[in-house]
Amino acid sequence: MSPKRRIVVVEDEPAIRRGVVDILRMAGYEPVEAADGELGLKESRRAGVDLVLLDLMLPKVDGFDVLAALRETHASLPVIILTARGAEEDRVRGLKLGADDYVVKPFSSRELLARVEAVLRRSPERPEPMVRLRLGQTVADCARHELNLADGQRVALSEMEAELLRRLALQRGQAVSRESLLSSVWGIRDGRVETRAIDMHITRLRNKLSGEAPDAQGQEWIVTVRGKGYMLGAEVEVLTDAGAAVAP
Repeated sequence: MSPKRRIVVVEDEPAIRRGVVDILRMAGYEPVEAADGELGLKESRRAGVDLVLLDLMLPKVDGFDVLAALRETHASLPVIILTARGAEEDRVRGLKLGADDYVVKPFSSRELLARVEAVLRRSPERPEPMVRLRLGQTVADCARHELNLADGQRVALSEMEAELLRRLALQRGQAVSRESLLSSVWGIRDGRVETRAIDMHITRLRNKLSGEAPDAQGQEWIVTVRGKGYMLGAEVEVLTDAGAAVAP
């Protein structure tokens, strides 16, 4: 049996949220609830999410801001805007920000499910973002699993090392917990699993980066945030696939 598709429902109205959750659960999906934009962004960035249903009028973080933030870190994650704001300018703005579809309230369960199924069918067409990191004159290419050194040499990164760097880059400016890295990199979602494995991999990765990139002396690729996890060092520059720098 294939695993259930996980859908995050970001909606602040309890009755509407519960109704959407019930529709999805009865259709065989695994819904995850979020009552505000801040929690919705957090839940949407977790590993294993297949689709986000996103309201626009949200407390804490506006739906448009949630969508923009998701597109910076999760370019391939499908998002359907689900809102009572049906004005053309809102629809156009949402689609320009990267929404995959737009459903205006009120809607029927049949319409909602049809749009969910359609978006999930075509979602693999959008590729994951390419990520490169630069510190000093050394560039870590997460897609090619290699370090490009100042003298032109190339040093291989393991798949896990490259993915650890990529995950930290996609959540630039945030401390990423060990549990989150276990889930996103290793696919382990059991909170009881020992997380020291992450610390050992981070240590080995740090040693490789500092040993192979001596031009960045005194600067850190990966910083430990006490009690929270890890994040990229402030001096590390993150590049998109288009080559533009991503601000922290």
